[in-house]
Amino acid sequence: MSKIAQVISVLPDKIKIRVTDINEFKVDSEKFTVGSYLRVSDHEDGALLCMIENFSIEKKEVKNSEETKDDYILEAAPIGFIDSNGNFTRGGNNIAIPPTGVELAKKVEVQQIYDGIDENAKFCFSKLLQDHQITVPVEGNKFFNKHIAIMGSTGSGKSHSVTAILQKAISEKKDNGFSLNNSHIVLFDIHSEYKSAFPEANFIDVDSLKLPYWLMNGEELEELFVESGENQSYNQSSVLRRVITLNKKIQNSDIENITFDTPVKFSMKEVINCISNLANETKNSKKPNSFCIKDDNKEFLEEEEKLRYYFNSILEFDETKQGSISKGNYNDGSLEKFKSRITTKINDNRLAFLFGDDSYNITFEDTLRTIIGYNPDKKSNITIIDLSGVPFEVLSITVSLISRMLFDFAYTYKKLIDVGQENQPLPILVVYEEAHKYVPKIKNAKYNSSRVAIERIAKEGRKYGISLMIVSQRPSEISETIFSQCSNFITMRLTNPDDQSYVKRLLPDIVGPITDSLPTLREGEAILIGEAINMPSLVRIDMCNPEPTSKNIQFLKEWKEPWFNFDISKITDILKR
Repeated sequence: MSKIAQVISVLPDKIKIRVTDINEFKVDSEKFTVGSYLRVSDHEDGALLCMIENFSIEKKEVKNSEETKDDYILEAAPIGFIDSNGNFTRGGNNIAIPPTGVELAKKVEVQQIYDGIDENAKFCFSKLLQDHQITVPVEGNKFFNKHIAIMGSTGSGKSHSVTAILQKAISEKKDNGFSLNNSHIVLFDIHSEYKSAFPEANFIDVDSLKLPYWLMNGEELEELFVESGENQSYNQSSVLRRVITLNKKIQNSDIENITFDTPVKFSMKEVINCISNLANETKNSKKPNSFCIKDDNKEFLEEEEKLRYYFNSILEFDETKQGSISKGNYNDGSLEKFKSRITTKINDNRLAFLFGDDSYNITFEDTLRTIIGYNPDKKSNITIIDLSGVPFEVLSITVSLISRMLFDFAYTYKKLIDVGQENQPLPILVVYEEAHKYVPKIKNAKYNSSRVAIERIAKEGRKYGISLMIVSQRPSEISETIFSQCSNFITMRLTNPDDQSYVKRLLPDIVGPITDSLPTLREGEAILIGEAINMPSLVRIDMCNPEPTSKNIQFLKEWKEPWFNFDISKITDILKR
């Protein structure tokens, strides 16, 4: 074989090989393509394994003939050294000079590239693209403990890949191998795709989701109620902070050091009462501390005393009168629109999961148990939160609130382990589908709360047993802070040039031009790179069963019945609710 193929050039990151008879060289190979592996031998007991990156063809004249023959010049990237015992070591600097022969790598040798993982830690969800008989395992703990990014254009197979990975991770633990049976997975499902794929999951949709408004922190409350672009946004934020903080202190008098961010109950009705009174108040022009409440003028020596009184009900104030009755400090119209916006939102039926009649009575414990608790009937350790029915204007706030709760739970649980009150680790994996929709790169107040919450998990979560899986079709639009913390990448077909160039800069471990295949990958094919895998590889993700409902809607040649016979009130009735 060495006479057919010879090394003609050795560079630090590339080897050139001349093949004089390509058919004889590949005769024993089932599949010989760019991406196939070569074995470059030397005089020692071992060989350098290389991956073919590209090839060219040289026309050569046949001696004493007018015919020409083709020589193939293969360019291959050294990926590692395999010794006589079958042990694989990454790196391409172990080849002796001169190399003595070149042949196609044996299947068993290629498998050895990926087999240097302890059996109890081995987690498999893909096969080598060049040979589907070769499994490509990852080290389970390194894969799930370090953040994961799954990227790909629409139709590249992201949802199926997420499903395949999670289904294998939560399946019953075999005699050996890796599983996530001591953990809990929380999946944010933006398009209602995953219920069919995980029939045993703890499923929460907008009708069963209960996130009481009082669990929101200050940033989330401001994002919900204050329009950042308005001239009076600063004054509105200031009033909101002061009023809510005081009401929290009144409602929770047994708790000390309450702030705007403290997750304790407060009365939304009383907050609206207070803001309405501030917006309409009038006062005695000659006695600044005397406020002209109809039939009951009140003098308040302290601002807090006035706010406490204003919580009780919406009051009527005397009309302004030149020289005797003037407008209050906030009665300049700046709070009227603010009050109207708050009232509209808390009465919006679509936001019943935040402001429903029972929101005040729901406990912090009940909310946490719903999100991370195992389903008592199905014993499932995955929670699917279907956010398809959540209005887009509160999507980022909803994701932010749940993300914060999960981080705070993981942080506190780790502290309990440290002091010996708990001894069973409980890792949490949070899957963010369509992450570009609520944690974009742009610095916009609308997405600030979700970006801060998810970036905190990205930067600090690993220490407390909470990790991320970021899934997106537009990686170039996601916060760079989050992607910079990811250690494992599954990159599927990307057609947008901005996304392609962004991913090429982002990936931490690249073999040659492996990322040049991004726009040509087929559905289910991916580049698998990261700390958890021995070698960056082109793979095909295993099939999932059952599948998510993410297939494209089919366009038919003809309808079973004309579209104009459809009862459109079925749609409008739902939208009116």
